[in-house]
Amino acid sequence: MSLTKTQELLALMARLRDPEAGCAWDVKQDFHSLIPYTIEEAYEVADAIERNDFDDLRGELGDLLLQVVFHSRIAEERGLFDFEQVAAAISEKLVSRHPHVFADVKFDTDEQRQQAWDAAKAQERRLKQPAQQTESVLAGVAQSLPALVQCEKIQNRAASHGFDWPEAEPVFDKVREELQEVHEAWQSGDQPHIQEEIGDLLLVVVNLARHLKVNPEIALREATRKFTRRFNYIEKQVEASGRELRDCELAELDGLWNEAKRHLKQLQTNG
Repeated sequence: MSLTKTQELLALMARLRDPEAGCAWDVKQDFHSLIPYTIEEAYEVADAIERNDFDDLRGELGDLLLQVVFHSRIAEERGLFDFEQVAAAISEKLVSRHPHVFADVKFDTDEQRQQAWDAAKAQERRLKQPAQQTESVLAGVAQSLPALVQCEKIQNRAASHGFDWPEAEPVFDKVREELQEVHEAWQSGDQPHIQEEIGDLLLVVVNLARHLKVNPEIALREATRKFTRRFNYIEKQVEASGRELRDCELAELDGLWNEAKRHLKQLQTNG
């Protein structure tokens, strides 16, 4: 009987991890050593999606799946769990978090569905806690998440329990207030205080993004890509003049920046 592709993949990983006949690099890996690779593969999946490169996405999803298989194999060797148990656990979660699909529960709005999803996740976290231990509503957000993602998740948790502005307008006021505090800290010359106030400003900007239904991580990534495209335009113009960036006055670079904005916008319109 032929193996399924999933079974084949699991068998390949077992062979790679064989202490005698496997790959020395694969054999010496553990949960911790694989962390950077797992994170990198997740970001490469996101990058392929954002570039609309679906051939690449297929390959990147395979690379991410490999990380799941790798971790599962290490766990199986240690008698902790195996790939089948990983698959079973997520299947159970999907059923419990979708009662409107797998049970006779009706939701009228997306907000009701989100509240039920959050309640199911909270119940899962409670089941993991010792009976005598009370869990914070903010518990369970991974500390290794990118700061913007972690901040948004923490704020969503707090908001789901009523700790939030009811509308966006007061958040604009708070952004202005925090920006003024950054300016005052800068005038004081107290670097630790400046850092603290910058953090407060970033936190409230994430809150504003939430209220405006914008994902702050995606928004910043797109803004960074836009900055890169414009800066690359400036580099090409300066290079064409036979100079380097450091040879140009700031006013000239600022003019090229505005030119880049117009040029790239025109390309986007025509494209």
